[in-house]
Amino acid sequence: MQLGVNVPNFGPGTDPGVLREWARTAEGLGFDLLMVSDHVAVTPDVAERYPEPFYEPFTTLSWLAGIAPGLRLGTTVLVLPYRNPLLVARMASTLGRLSDGRFVLGVGVGWARQEFDALGVPFGARGRLTDEYLGTLRDVWAGEPDRRTVPVWVGGHSAAALRRAVRFGDAWHPLRLPLARMRSVLGEHPMPGFAPRIALRLTTAPVEGPDRPAGVGTLDQVLDDLHQLRELGAGTVVFDPYHGNPEDTRRPREAWQALTTLTTHWRTA
Repeated sequence: MQLGVNVPNFGPGTDPGVLREWARTAEGLGFDLLMVSDHVAVTPDVAERYPEPFYEPFTTLSWLAGIAPGLRLGTTVLVLPYRNPLLVARMASTLGRLSDGRFVLGVGVGWARQEFDALGVPFGARGRLTDEYLGTLRDVWAGEPDRRTVPVWVGGHSAAALRRAVRFGDAWHPLRLPLARMRSVLGEHPMPGFAPRIALRLTTAPVEGPDRPAGVGTLDQVLDDLHQLRELGAGTVVFDPYHGNPEDTRRPREAWQALTTLTTHWRTA
């Protein structure tokens, strides 16, 4: 099972130097995958959690591909309805080729109504558009011999999202769910692959309750989460150390320390 990290590509503490250090830290700790998120218009609903500066994912990952040649790179998640699918197909396949097959395209339907409005995309049609665009990507790539250099991970856990993952995805990519919820979904819906993104928040006291998100709790709890995810068939687990406070982007070393603690103990578990 491979491990990845979702890097904040936004916020007051993020700049090219910090992004460079994120990549070098992740690579140095032995992570396999570095992922970034996606917003185009940082409208007020987006800015509460993901404020400017916001570094565009394809451009950022293309740059990081040369800085950290040992890492796979990906989006968690690209809001697919925001862009013409032919453009996405071109950008994704180009980044896949330029990175020697290291790119993973994680996609989702999006949630920020104001951003949809700013981009002129109907919010209520986002699910239908995502399905349509995934079909377009599949058709465009069908004739390319290196199609498999761009695996598609499909996010979401609604009934429509699960159907979408089965129909179009190389893996289901749920975000920040409790283990029980992921186990239930996988028991009811056989998936082509499983690559969850979970939180990373280490606590001194155990976090109890069935709604505890995977990755939140003591070190022992989080290590147990990893063992259980591996038993559920996860090919990759992506850790997300960002918890919604933009000021935390000014203190990346706190996240780096948590990642260091985790990987040190995971190797010896």
